[in-house]
Amino acid sequence: MSDHMGAQRLVGSEHHDPDRLCDELREALANVGVKLPSLAVDPVTSQPYYRAPLIELGRCNVDTAVRLLAVLRGVPERADER
Repeated sequence: MSDHMGAQRLVGSEHHDPDRLCDELREALANVGVKLPSLAVDPVTSQPYYRAPLIELGRCNVDTAVRLLAVLRGVPERADER
């Protein structure tokens, strides 16, 4: 299944390696100019006895939050803002 931007939609977290998912998310965010320095697999929920590990998106500064919001809303970044 694909969304309007051609990206594959993920169905069911049980079929995805959380470390690989973090890497792919980091790369996808970087492709739109967003960097989340704390992006990682949560160490507590990644233990074998948890069914679905959590992805820690972490904290970011205001500029990153503004950029992420623009990307989520589909607003192209102005060239002079980079």
